[in-house]
Amino acid sequence: MERIQSLENTYEELHRLAEPSGKEEKTSGYLKQRLREAGYDIYEFPDHYGFYVEWPGDQKEVIALRADMDALLQEVNGEVRANHSCGDDAHSTMVLHTALRVAEEKKSYTHTVRFLFQPAEEIAAGALQMMDDGVLEDIVFLGGIHLRPEREVPSRKAAPGIRHGAIVSLKGKVTGTPAHAARPENGNNPIEISSELMDRFRSITIQEPFSFKVTEFHGGEASNAIPATCTWTYDIRCHTNEGLDELTEQAEEEMKRLESETGSAITFSLEEFSPAARMNSNAVHKAEGAIRKVGGEAAIDAICESPGAEDFHFYTYRHPEIEATMIGLGCGLQPGLHHPEMTFDISALEFGGNILYELLQEADRSAYTEE
Repeated sequence: MERIQSLENTYEELHRLAEPSGKEEKTSGYLKQRLREAGYDIYEFPDHYGFYVEWPGDQKEVIALRADMDALLQEVNGEVRANHSCGDDAHSTMVLHTALRVAEEKKSYTHTVRFLFQPAEEIAAGALQMMDDGVLEDIVFLGGIHLRPEREVPSRKAAPGIRHGAIVSLKGKVTGTPAHAARPENGNNPIEISSELMDRFRSITIQEPFSFKVTEFHGGEASNAIPATCTWTYDIRCHTNEGLDELTEQAEEEMKRLESETGSAITFSLEEFSPAARMNSNAVHKAEGAIRKVGGEAAIDAICESPGAEDFHFYTYRHPEIEATMIGLGCGLQPGLHHPEMTFDISALEFGGNILYELLQEADRSAYTEE
């Protein structure tokens, strides 16, 4: 009971410290203090608030857990502020208490155990920063956890993996020729060209499920003038990285074709990319074992199919040799992730924390290199 209360207290304290991506100073400081008090040395970096700690093992090979620390900037009750509506405070709570439990038990591990606390997940920048600073050195197994909406993973169940898709933002600008609206023949209307491009994008198709949706469209400042430019953004999502590449290649072909036909200039960039999950059967099997140990066979849910994205998958996008999985935690989450009034059953933190602890035990029993 004391451990449950401690988990919930930690969550409430982190929830109040909500900070946006790249500005996790107080959140990072709180976590570091708790870990120092438990006897850990802190490995930190000069350019961001991410850090990690280690529990020594008999081998140099590292098994690791990762938590994200940042909150979303969104409007809540008419005020724009940092808001933990994605559950990163819960993720940090569960990984922190797993690290504290390891230190308290002083158990001997075969592998070195590393706990990563990552910034800037919400803008898909933190994993890249951490990798650039070498946090994956010697890691052979990496685990993570994420709260899931009730419709994806029911309460008191956990998915041994989350199949996030790939995502990228296509941001572009059409430059035409401005003119008075009374003399349209003197201009080259970038709004009309952008609208034609929208129609052409609708004709794009591939062999797997995908989404290609316009999310921003800006052009013109006066009712009687044809503007010089029109800017827009498309949110592109696909189950696989290869499918996403195919979609963006087709989009580029359509832009080049329309640019040639209209004599306008169409410039674009691909931004905010997050890769699709790389499902590793060995890691998923370990997660199933951990969930079974904590909640029995009935607690194991199917792989969670998520329409969202997660920068956790950058780790295996760059380093596919690492066994990795992200556990999806059923916790009665309503009405959905990123909703400004998101709520979940806080008592599920104990369930998730115990799964992470058992995941480390499963990972530590494995051999990762052949003799």
